Amino acid sequence: MRNRRIGCFGILLIILTIIAVPAVIIWIDSNNRLVTTEYEIYYENLPDAFDGYRIVLLADLHGAEHGEDNQRLVDAVRAANPDIITIAGDLIDRFQPGKPVERQIEIAQTLVHRLVRIAPVYYVTGNHEWDRDISRAEREQLFTMLTENDVTVLRNQHRRLAIGSDSIILAGVEDPGGPADMIKPKDFVDNVIQRENPDFLIVLNHRNNSPLFGEPGVDLILSGHAHGGMVRLPFTDGLIGAQYEIFPTYTRGVYTRGETKMVVTAGLGNHFGWTRFLNNPQVVVVELKVEN
Repeated sequence: MRNRRIGCFGILLIILTIIAVPAVIIWIDSNNRLVTTEYEIYYENLPDAFDGYRIVLLADLHGAEHGEDNQRLVDAVRAANPDIITIAGDLIDRFQPGKPVERQIEIAQTLVHRLVRIAPVYYVTGNHEWDRDISRAEREQLFTMLTENDVTVLRNQHRRLAIGSDSIILAGVEDPGGPADMIKPKDFVDNVIQRENPDFLIVLNHRNNSPLFGEPGVDLILSGHAHGGMVRLPFTDGLIGAQYEIFPTYTRGVYTRGETKMVVTAGLGNHFGWTRFLNNPQVVVVELKVEN
């Protein structure tokens, strides 16, 4: 009987090992291997000069480092050959063990200092930049660092991007966690549309539940925030949302509502206590195409 029990325990141990070892390998890969995903998105109203225009979308760094000085991340962005680079918030995080906010700002500085040598960089805030445990001084230190490193910080502001006589508008929406008296996202974008009458409008907006999704006049939204749903299984859009909701939506990929397309990146880092599974850190490349 004793030998039979030992034999059963041995079989159980083998079964658990067969299950556990691949799961650990997948978990390590999911949290460390950076992937690049490219999307071609077609529009009838895209100005001809912007056919083939390439936009890199980054978000949710949370103080992460992909290689020394984020070398792997820089290499991935350079390989994408972007016309512009967009950062949709959450460069820093209120709580990363061993990485105080000051260190995270240093990591972000090293990164953007290298990115701006590849292509113009545009940034909007995420919810973590406005966390109550991030001091005003730390927040201003981040904004100043970005500006001094030639990053265009869009705080409910917009820029006209021109190629020859053709142009499009990039509008950056401040995260809702920002100043209480700031303009509402819809009012801001309505003002941009009224003032600029753009042929094509891109909105850079941290949160993937943007109230602008499907709004007339908004052609493309670039977002992050959801971390890809953290744990992804077949036929799901992730299991855990950014607000800890179960089976969230709009977490990674391209979505369409009305005439608006929204691209959501799975992001680059993790908020403390979160982990990824079958959901690698991601660099997104959006290539705009004229639909004939």
